[in-house]
Amino acid sequence: MRTAKVLNRGLRGTLLRAILADWVYNVAGFGSAGPASKILSFASESIFARKDESVNKRIVVFALCLAIASPLLFAQKKEDERLSNSATVLREISGGDKGLPTSIVDQAVCVVVFPSVKKVAVGIGGSYGRGVLICRNGADMKGDWGAPAMYKLDQASIGVQLGSTATDFVLVVMNSHGAQQILNAKTKLGADAAAAAGPTGTQATGYNAASMKVDVLTYSRTKGLFAGISLVGASMETDDDANKALYGKAISAKDIVQGGQSAVPAAKPLVDELDSISSARKGS
Repeated sequence: MRTAKVLNRGLRGTLLRAILADWVYNVAGFGSAGPASKILSFASESIFARKDESVNKRIVVFALCLAIASPLLFAQKKEDERLSNSATVLREISGGDKGLPTSIVDQAVCVVVFPSVKKVAVGIGGSYGRGVLICRNGADMKGDWGAPAMYKLDQASIGVQLGSTATDFVLVVMNSHGAQQILNAKTKLGADAAAAAGPTGTQATGYNAASMKVDVLTYSRTKGLFAGISLVGASMETDDDANKALYGKAISAKDIVQGGQSAVPAAKPLVDELDSISSARKGS
């Protein structure tokens, strides 16, 4: 009898648990169509929706950052290429009887290189030759070579010098007057700074910058032929946008050259090339 009662209580407990489970599943709504199930489903969907929204926001932010950064990176790449091309020009024209005379660079305070200037129609956005100015370090500008500043050359003022192929121009600044004029303002050669075609070969050997009273000596290379050329009337000025892209901030050419600005890594080949040609200025 006692055993039967125990079994009955066990059966009743099992039955009650089964009824409760059925109620929870069907009445309380934890079944596939019940309200509790719907609540859980909604909560799950909300969580995933929030996750999707978060991911979408991150994608939008990333796209905006990329849109902002891309032009800057592109500009940086262009300036790096300008520095590299200028270094190549100097390396190819330096030394020898038919190249840029070392005796001239030895007396120079600055050098400006405009690589691959091509003839274009006046009024087109690319009507400026893009180049690099680099000057010697030190208050007296007698040291090694410092950080470069970006410059542009008005092609309209030199159109007669441009043929159908690209021309490299090299301007050698021979004294502090010429350097200060170029660093401080737009410069017209022959008016703001005295300019002359640069000597080569034996003529360059005996050249004395102090006695000649010429601020800038000008050279060009076209189709492999390097020679002194007159650029009187040509105008040049700082390329502010390029300097900003190169150094990551608005900065004047004068502050770059005389303000202790460090050279960017991309400028190293150009600086090294000039140091190998003439590591310190000679003469007064």
